[in-house]
Amino acid sequence: MAFTPVLHSEWIKIRTLRSLVGALLAIVLATALFSALAAADTEGPDFDPLFSTFFGVSFGQIAAIAFGTTAVSAEFQGGALRVSLAAVPRRGRWFAAKAVAVGAPVLAVGLMTGCVSLLVGKAALGAKASGLTWSEGLRGAVGCGLYLTLMALLAAGLTALLRSGVATLSILVPFLLIVSFVIGGMSGTAADLLPDKAGQVVLHETSDGMLGPWTGLAVTAVWTGVALLAGAWSLERRDA
Repeated sequence: MAFTPVLHSEWIKIRTLRSLVGALLAIVLATALFSALAAADTEGPDFDPLFSTFFGVSFGQIAAIAFGTTAVSAEFQGGALRVSLAAVPRRGRWFAAKAVAVGAPVLAVGLMTGCVSLLVGKAALGAKASGLTWSEGLRGAVGCGLYLTLMALLAAGLTALLRSGVATLSILVPFLLIVSFVIGGMSGTAADLLPDKAGQVVLHETSDGMLGPWTGLAVTAVWTGVALLAGAWSLERRDA
């Protein structure tokens, strides 16, 4: 089967699952809500107007990884993967289509989320947003979309490797909410190379670490690429 019909079939699976549609909506709502709350609290010497505007991404990314995880883990329930591979025997092609079907809607929703967060955050900041330039806002909105997409694909690759949505979420959610926050203050060290810390540099007005906005996203892309390759390897080597 050619790639286009495979992609079409994978997209049908995604858009017909209510939980996945709900996860996409949650990306927008969680990011915008927490961005507005963060922008309303602007006290402190380390105030960063750009990151305050996009602070909600720290919570919206949970919905993004839930989307990527659920989209892949559904294949490992009830023999669904055997049916998918019976229709598409070339496992690499099938997994590539699954990755595109996961990444494309998250990218679209992520870019919209970036724009919404920018508008909501600037409105909440009021006069304190006057220092933000047009180019910084655009960089943040685009970076927001790219970052959320990479995190969803990271989750998709890890789920394919582990063959369990529960295991994937049990690793990623505590890591993002606890581990990364605990060691994330060690700027200028290996902590800067963590997938979430590296990718979120694009959402800061300035960075004191070793990475810049786009090199940070590139580091996150490397993590995502490794996860996807590992997931593809697992699919090729293990029985359906």
